[in-house]
Amino acid sequence: MDNQVHNQIVSFIWGIADDCLRDVYVRGKYRDVILPMTVIRRLDALLEGSKKAVLDMKEKLDAAGIDNQWGALCNIAGQAFCNASPFCLRDLTSRAKKQTLRTDFEAYLDGFSPNVQEILEKFKFRNQISTMIEADILGAVIEKFVSPDINLSPDPVYKDDAKTIVRHPGLDNHGMGTIFEELIRRFNEENNEEAGEHWTPRDVVELMADLVFIPVADQIKDATYSCYDGACGTGGMLTVANDRLLTLAKKHGKNVSIHLFGQEINPETYAIAKADLLLKGDGEQAEHISYGSTLSLDGNATMQFDFMLSNPPYGKSWKTDAEKMGGKKEILDTRFNTYLDGGEYLSMIPRTSDGQLLFLLNNISKMKKNTPLGSRIAEVHNGSSIFTGDAGSGESNARRYMIENDLVEAIIALPENMFYNTGIGTYIWILSNRKEERRKGKIQLIDATAMKSPLRKNMGKKNCELTPEIRNEIVRIFTEMEESEVSKIFKSDEFGYWSVSVERPLRLRVYPERHIPADIFKNDEVYNVVCDAIKAAAKTAPTDDWTAFAKATNLRAANLKKVRPFITERDADAKPVDGEPDADLRDTENIPFTYEGGIDAFMRNEVLTYAPDAWIDEKKTQIGYEISFTKYFYKPVKLREMSEIIADLQELEKQADGMMAGIMEGIS
Repeated sequence: MDNQVHNQIVSFIWGIADDCLRDVYVRGKYRDVILPMTVIRRLDALLEGSKKAVLDMKEKLDAAGIDNQWGALCNIAGQAFCNASPFCLRDLTSRAKKQTLRTDFEAYLDGFSPNVQEILEKFKFRNQISTMIEADILGAVIEKFVSPDINLSPDPVYKDDAKTIVRHPGLDNHGMGTIFEELIRRFNEENNEEAGEHWTPRDVVELMADLVFIPVADQIKDATYSCYDGACGTGGMLTVANDRLLTLAKKHGKNVSIHLFGQEINPETYAIAKADLLLKGDGEQAEHISYGSTLSLDGNATMQFDFMLSNPPYGKSWKTDAEKMGGKKEILDTRFNTYLDGGEYLSMIPRTSDGQLLFLLNNISKMKKNTPLGSRIAEVHNGSSIFTGDAGSGESNARRYMIENDLVEAIIALPENMFYNTGIGTYIWILSNRKEERRKGKIQLIDATAMKSPLRKNMGKKNCELTPEIRNEIVRIFTEMEESEVSKIFKSDEFGYWSVSVERPLRLRVYPERHIPADIFKNDEVYNVVCDAIKAAAKTAPTDDWTAFAKATNLRAANLKKVRPFITERDADAKPVDGEPDADLRDTENIPFTYEGGIDAFMRNEVLTYAPDAWIDEKKTQIGYEISFTKYFYKPVKLREMSEIIADLQELEKQADGMMAGIMEGIS
């Protein structure tokens, strides 16, 4: 199916909303009718040819008193689903009375097999029937979807009886999936949906699939493989992954089968994902799509997968999930908490405002550990995952876990404006627990931000794409581990650092003559004792040494604590207070793992030279990891030569002089 046909179908369906639903539904609610009706018509088109055979079989099964008929009826229909009602959708266009139409349409919906019933339930489509009947638009909507001007069937429609001239080409499953995705994109754009809450552009998905499969294409065997997406949306990534793995296997002379698994929290997109797999004839695969939140209700808790691709929601709160899991501080899920080799407990739980890293950790927890191929992951995130979070934070700890376990093969920066509802930069993470020998202990960073082709017409905010040639080049750079201006390879410790707390002593000068408020003590007796003790100490004790002065007073620590703010001031020339740092002078230093000599050398070279009395509070030392593309790929703007600037100024000066001369001549 070419893009022109695809656009015609999408525009026709979009036009149904404007023609039939306007004045009945607000624009934001058009999708509640259009999306389920698109699914229903596609299912209906696949069942039209076998309708008579299905009804004949049902009659025989009824006569034999067989109750569980769905398996036999689906077999006759040649699909993973069927409809046992007396109707096709086209039959309902002749209903003149609204009540008759309603009764027959509901009977038609009730005739679908249980797997389709769940899809209709998630769409909440039956809730729309009353509205459409009351507004007398249900018949018009049905007529539009069965119109000869549109073909949602996989079989072509011909202009002539001899079937030599094609009026409408057949719509394969890939094309149908693309139409679903384009409709969802348009609806999301109309409703100003959040970035990340809709499908991933097909060019990005295809790049992710290539990065996952091509590096291990020669290791694929005659076997069964599994592919998983924990934020599967409409199932587009699973579909592309399935096709790409089959293609590569065939090219290498291998016969493989693939089991697809996914989970989706949005009921509408979940319904489309299930419908998409049913439309492909994958009834068993459709049952592998779980409904609910991957974070708080993992539908594949005991599963492990060969390949995982995902585009989780980023910049989206997961507070509701955290509450379902007992509250952020009480989450004990082993997907998000671990122990280091030395036994240190490591919490990788990020701030509740952004849960994208949790999806990556979820995938890591499902990696196969006992197979030659292990598992490979491709996941797209925004920049938050690579640098947000200080040392010791959940985000930094997640990066630490991945890098110290040598799971990260590469991170690829994509061009801006690659997605439909956001222009922000995005990054593809590539992970494997079976790294090639040459990749062990290393991470490849690829700056593909300039590798793009402009679209002739923007799709939402998406104004560029990754053409097949661009995708092939990115994959080549990755597989060859090429180093260049856009590709750099680093040892893993390049991204680690120690965050140390540098302390300096508190230095206080004493001013014993200053007034001390009486109300800070319980009674006058205590107040007088304290004042007398301070006066006595002032006669012998040094005023530039609080420790010595305090000792000379012989006062209790509690009383000294009360009076100190009133009789002391910080003074750089005073002596240090024993064991007490100055909070105002406290500093935090991030020391790279790659700093020669480590923390001690850093202190000697960078701190003690300027502050000889400084020390590190070792209890506060944290390990952090961050990845900054700007640091490694920043290209400073070349400044103009001074001679060029001077020449321009002189030229402007000449022009100004000429203008002034012209003005003066005009005046004279």
